Amino acid sequence: MKTNQFPLLLHAFFHDWLVQQRNVSHHTVLSYRDSWRLFLRFVAAQKTKSVANLGMDDLTAVEVLAFLKDIEQTRKSSIGTRNCRLSALHSFYRFVADREPLAAAQCAAVLRIPTKQAPVAEVRDLDEDEISAILAQPNRLKLEGQRDHVLLAFLYNTGARIQEALDLSVQAVRLESPFQVRLFGKGRKERICPLWPETVELLKALLKRKPRREDEPIFVNRYGNPLKASGVRFKLKQYAAAAGKKVPSLLSKRVSPHRFRHATAVSLVTAEVDVTVIRSWLGHASLDTTNIYARANVEAKRKALEKVDGAARSSKPPRWKREVELMAWLDSL
Repeated sequence: MKTNQFPLLLHAFFHDWLVQQRNVSHHTVLSYRDSWRLFLRFVAAQKTKSVANLGMDDLTAVEVLAFLKDIEQTRKSSIGTRNCRLSALHSFYRFVADREPLAAAQCAAVLRIPTKQAPVAEVRDLDEDEISAILAQPNRLKLEGQRDHVLLAFLYNTGARIQEALDLSVQAVRLESPFQVRLFGKGRKERICPLWPETVELLKALLKRKPRREDEPIFVNRYGNPLKASGVRFKLKQYAAAAGKKVPSLLSKRVSPHRFRHATAVSLVTAEVDVTVIRSWLGHASLDTTNIYARANVEAKRKALEKVDGAARSSKPPRWKREVELMAWLDSL
């Protein structure tokens, strides 16, 4: 295969395939772009070539595996990040395999590289006291603090992903009854979420103080430009650290915008909302994702246990509560 075919294939993949034919979101294009930037720079360094001189023959499964190893061991990225990078590479090689028969074997070798299974950690959700403590931190007398307070309250109300909230425009919000918001999630999927009256009042107050046109984003910086997710994460860490002085349990938790999404899901589970409704509320593609919250919520399990017919329960507390010494109870088994 001629070396100069690779740049043409990469351009066709991004411009023709991803944008024009598949019409993927701008965020997906940026994610794939970042993966390819890292991969090409890594291979160029390994081959002691410039990126401009790389060809398909330089980008074999051996290089892909070395790149994935470097992501985990050198860059210390998570398995999830490693799998996202591999997904971006897989998409390109699948594209090439359909168009370049001579590269079919090379592409097949890359496509056989599997995603790696990551350990599934128990979801450590934020409880209502912790959410309230964080929401109390922004200085609402200042426009920036009011914006942050409204954004965090909106995240908790809707369970929106951070980018969904930052992309939110005025025209997507219904501020009259029935209060609701139209969100655009992964794969450009649209969903409608109800809004609490309190959230609507917060949004109205923010828009009164910082008016926006119908097509403009609501959450912007001091220059009127859309906020970046990285900036929100940075500010949220500061708020969580300050709130941790009053609610110490926060100090042992990693607080991020996505944790607010978790908290919303767990609150809905605790309120015994049907899991299919929660799936629609959060915009999950699969019920398996939603069920994670049902499995993780201890309060929901406790409520389910309390519904057991009283006649079927023992009149005595369970043995593990009757024994004074835990070891004595274990020895008696």
